[in-house]
Amino acid sequence: MKQIERYIFRIALGAFLSCLVGLTGVIWVTQALRELDLITAKGQTLLIFLLITGLSLPALLTVIAPVALFMAVVHALNRLNGDSELIVMSAAGLSPRRLMRPFLTLALMVSLGVGFLTIQVMPSSFQELRDLLTRVRGDFIANVVREGQFTSLDSGITFHFRERGGNGSLLGIFMQDRREAGRTVVYLAERGQIVDLDGQSYLVLEKGSVHRQQPDSRDSSIITFERYAVDLAAFTPPDTDTVYKPRERSTAQLLFPNANDGYYKLTKGRFRAELHERLTAWLYPLALALIAFAALGDPRTTRQGRGLAIAGAIAAVVALRIVGFAASGAAVRSAGAVIAMYAAPLLAIAISVVVAFHGNRVRAFNAGLAALMRRTVAGLPRPRLRHG
Repeated sequence: MKQIERYIFRIALGAFLSCLVGLTGVIWVTQALRELDLITAKGQTLLIFLLITGLSLPALLTVIAPVALFMAVVHALNRLNGDSELIVMSAAGLSPRRLMRPFLTLALMVSLGVGFLTIQVMPSSFQELRDLLTRVRGDFIANVVREGQFTSLDSGITFHFRERGGNGSLLGIFMQDRREAGRTVVYLAERGQIVDLDGQSYLVLEKGSVHRQQPDSRDSSIITFERYAVDLAAFTPPDTDTVYKPRERSTAQLLFPNANDGYYKLTKGRFRAELHERLTAWLYPLALALIAFAALGDPRTTRQGRGLAIAGAIAAVVALRIVGFAASGAAVRSAGAVIAMYAAPLLAIAISVVVAFHGNRVRAFNAGLAALMRRTVAGLPRPRLRHG
């Protein structure tokens, strides 16, 4: 790129990064606030909280990046036109094609990034998020038991703790194990702490006792202890095979699905729609950037309002996204709707290019036609009014 093109590219790139960081930060905070329950109520660590909220960032970026690019192109063109730079560039012979080049370069970079995130990173992040949430929900102490309540499980275990300590410890623990018929084991402890060791979770009890009652006996044996470890794996239901949704599967698995997979047989349409959503996602940054350029790329004097052009561009973007979502939803039910998923962004790109390169000719033709009509009307004989 030449110097003038690099200057335009820097303006657009700076605006894009600012919009991307700002929008992502705001939306990420709103998403993170919804997950605060992991720390406040479920006793998870800050690391787990940041990991779960961070795994949602690739999906956010794929949605926010095209919008941030659209806003960046609008800002850059408005700034150039407001400072009369766009008019000077046009008067100096800068063609619309050269003016579009820095914006098109940025749009291609964003499209490649969105394509990589959508095809490779986002499915992996969704799959990791599902596995992590499964482990968190499988945490018996964090998700089932509530402070100050006696909780009975189907396995025959009753658990209670008085309150949660400041460091995540449990105070005043009572646990009754009646999984074996006629045999009861009761654990009492002043304090307990969850410890993970070699992938297994243990409840380490401190300063307590174990009361064991044997079958057909009224007496129970009592054993006091300073520290005692209880395996929590026995408190949770047996593991079941995790069924990943289409968005949580890799692109290769969507391209070549297992025909014997029962979930695939029931949801073939969702697999189809998800695959083509990933393959068309990279087209939307190009479409949105070109829509903005087509609406605001021609130089105008500062006295001419550009609000109508911006409103038209926003309306076109909203309409494009609505058509894209509708086509994706229709693709779940019909394979023919896949054509519309590709046609929507490609048609928007084609129309934007035509308007950007030939819009001046159309406007000049319309202006000349209007002037011709005014002259024709002015040359017509005016009717004379007769009095009396």
